[in-house]
Amino acid sequence: MKKYLLYLALPALIYSCGEAKSNENKREVSEVETETVNESTEITEASIKESLDYLASDELKGRKFGTPGIEKAADYIQKKFKKSNLKPYFTTFQDSFSHKGKDGYNMVGFKEGSDPKLKNEIIVLGAHYDHIGVLKGEQVVNGDSIANGANDNAAGTASILELAKYFSAKETKRSLLFVLFSAEEEGLIGSKHLAQKLAKENAPIYLMLNFEMIGVPLENQTYSAYVTGFEESNLAEKFNQYAEKEVFGFFEKAKEFQLFKRSDNYAFYQEMNIPAQTLCTFDFSNYPYYHHVDDESELMNVSHMKTLLEDIIPGIEGMANSAEKEIQLNDKQ
Repeated sequence: MKKYLLYLALPALIYSCGEAKSNENKREVSEVETETVNESTEITEASIKESLDYLASDELKGRKFGTPGIEKAADYIQKKFKKSNLKPYFTTFQDSFSHKGKDGYNMVGFKEGSDPKLKNEIIVLGAHYDHIGVLKGEQVVNGDSIANGANDNAAGTASILELAKYFSAKETKRSLLFVLFSAEEEGLIGSKHLAQKLAKENAPIYLMLNFEMIGVPLENQTYSAYVTGFEESNLAEKFNQYAEKEVFGFFEKAKEFQLFKRSDNYAFYQEMNIPAQTLCTFDFSNYPYYHHVDDESELMNVSHMKTLLEDIIPGIEGMANSAEKEIQLNDKQ
């Protein structure tokens, strides 16, 4: 979703994105070995902070696509997926592609549903794990040149890792696909690649929910997070019913700045014509360090993140266990 701020500053900006090369690996889940680790599956502030601190550390140099830093982030994600007993959806956790002469990959973990029929209706939970790397010139502040990307989007990445851990011990009727996208900052390249790939193989995706910039709470709102494309589907309405509280709400600026089209959800909507929306708690005024070297992990409100995830879990469970596909795109007149 970061493209919306660039959009505000540079309205004429057009992305020139090379086409990602598809990794044609077929899904062979049973052939890949996973690890069994006896650890708590509950969501904790300590666990969230651990992921935030590592992913947004100077060691990873801002996790820019095609750099050693993002390779380290991918290794960390893979270890977390294995600890959560996820299986690769493809032959490995890596969904590989190339962009502008550099190789990268989305990280994709799979948890099969328990219902013989409904397990073939897959819910995608995603976030991007790349950022913009090392900055130069006037963007360097007090000698600090690393754009650590804590809110953008280590917070979303850590949340997906927490949800993967939590749902590893929970039975759901539908299958869950946990995806961490690369090259979002290059123009939503990773999500476009994966959405096109899944569409080509007719993957049975029910809906997609994307996590973006959720490290600080909304201010003066009755809901926990807003969703982009609020009017595109009944997702917010049904989700709130499942959760029995107002988790998702409408945010006027999200519509005004067309945020629905500016994050990794959009490719799934375009390629599959399914409900695919992004949840966010950044409201343009509650966090000043977008694409800035001061976007550091110590500024993240871990207590808020834990509470938000706890609010979201019942909604995911409702989506994953409902007898019918109750979340649908709204009719377009």
